[in-house]
Amino acid sequence: MLFSSLEFIFFFLPITLIGFHLIGRQGFKRTAIAWLIAASLFFYGWWNPPYLVILLMSAVFNYGTGSFINKASKQSYKKTLLVIGIVFNLGMLGYFKYANFFIYTVNDIGGNNIVLEQIILPLAISFFTFQQIAYLVDVRNDKAEDYSFLHYSLFVVFFPQLIAGPIVHHKEIFPQFIKDSFFKINSKNLAIGLTIFVVGLFKKVVLADGISIYATPVFNAAELGLTLTFFEAWFGALAYTFQLYFDFSGYSDMAVGIGMMFGIRLPINFNSPYKSLSIIDFWRRWHITLSRFLKYYLYIPLGGSKKGKTRRYVNLMITMLLGGLWHGAGWTFILWGGLHGFYLIINHGWRSIFKSKTQSKFISTFSWFITFLAIVIAWVPFRAETIEGAKRMLSGMIGQNGISLPRQLKPLGAYIENNILGTQVLFNDLGTFGSNKGLVFLAILFFIVLIPKRISYFSQYEILLEKIKLGASHAFISALYFYIAIIFIYFGFKTEFLYFQF
Repeated sequence: MLFSSLEFIFFFLPITLIGFHLIGRQGFKRTAIAWLIAASLFFYGWWNPPYLVILLMSAVFNYGTGSFINKASKQSYKKTLLVIGIVFNLGMLGYFKYANFFIYTVNDIGGNNIVLEQIILPLAISFFTFQQIAYLVDVRNDKAEDYSFLHYSLFVVFFPQLIAGPIVHHKEIFPQFIKDSFFKINSKNLAIGLTIFVVGLFKKVVLADGISIYATPVFNAAELGLTLTFFEAWFGALAYTFQLYFDFSGYSDMAVGIGMMFGIRLPINFNSPYKSLSIIDFWRRWHITLSRFLKYYLYIPLGGSKKGKTRRYVNLMITMLLGGLWHGAGWTFILWGGLHGFYLIINHGWRSIFKSKTQSKFISTFSWFITFLAIVIAWVPFRAETIEGAKRMLSGMIGQNGISLPRQLKPLGAYIENNILGTQVLFNDLGTFGSNKGLVFLAILFFIVLIPKRISYFSQYEILLEKIKLGASHAFISALYFYIAIIFIYFGFKTEFLYFQF
């Protein structure tokens, strides 16, 4: 069930929300939580009911392990139980997500013909597994309380963040579950949540899905072995760059908005990452909760930056390679992670040499350009289905198939040839995959992602909480009209969120 589907918007969400608050208002708090857990399980089981068993088994096992760790009298027992818990979680994740990849790799390297029945990846297994590993580690370090199984279950399966994040930390979410305000409907929270949800819905349905029709054919052509021109390859790469941005940003907004409707403030997971002036800054803005997990539960335990520069760079590369593998079982994701590991090493190395933090406007602009260029290039293997497809895309992007630009740019031809590319340029039609409409769409999206902070909209719901001027009822009505308009304009237009595959 997609957040952008009619069954979710008009049936599941209002029924779940109304039922929860009606039960909670009567003082039946445990029953209200049970209702929300049941609704979340129904939401998860909508895709494939049998995989509910895996989700429930994971929750029961990790809750039990956490309880045993809490009650263990010796640190050695705690450590042993933690190791068992981590091995179980990573073992389950490894089997469902990486078993097929491992077998295919062994077959390719050794020329074997080992056959393993195709394993279907359970939805959200990467997210709920990492979330629970973090919980076990914190229990081992005496940083987590011994919560009730009811509250723990809601922590794991709470549907707004279950499928594609954010990866919530127990300290962020458990205290909210026990507040009296959680069980009482709040018109301002409802208005703010609905407004943020609508913004996310617009990003997904109009912007992300709208630009996807220009990205998908280009990457498909590369996989089929077709030769891409310089313009076609860059057009497809940029289209995907913005598709992923608005798809993930839209989901993040929608998750935060739904959480707010229930009175739950989920952590911000996305903060204008394409405005970053460095790759370090990018990873503070993109998938913020995943970056946090990788930092505190992988990079720092590996030694972080405390064991010398060489070890620091090795730790960065290991972290990013595993971060890439977390996104998907394939060499393309490992290549993407490796690229970002290399970027971070260069970035940290540069900062260690040039320690001055003051930058001129020109240097800041140049830093943004180099960072954005590096991000776009790295998205190519991230999106490509095979290494060969990524190579064809990158070959076109570096002009290996010749420099060919749209005929519309011919008036600038002499300047482009002499000052930018330094070689002869052919000016043809937009190509098989290009269009004037697509170019205009890209330009609009480019402006949106770089829109000045002072006029940006709802990038963080703190802005709405602190600065909203309309009365809650007026904000609610305004959002509701916009909400319904979007739905009916794009009636029946359904595509999965890109991060669902991870």
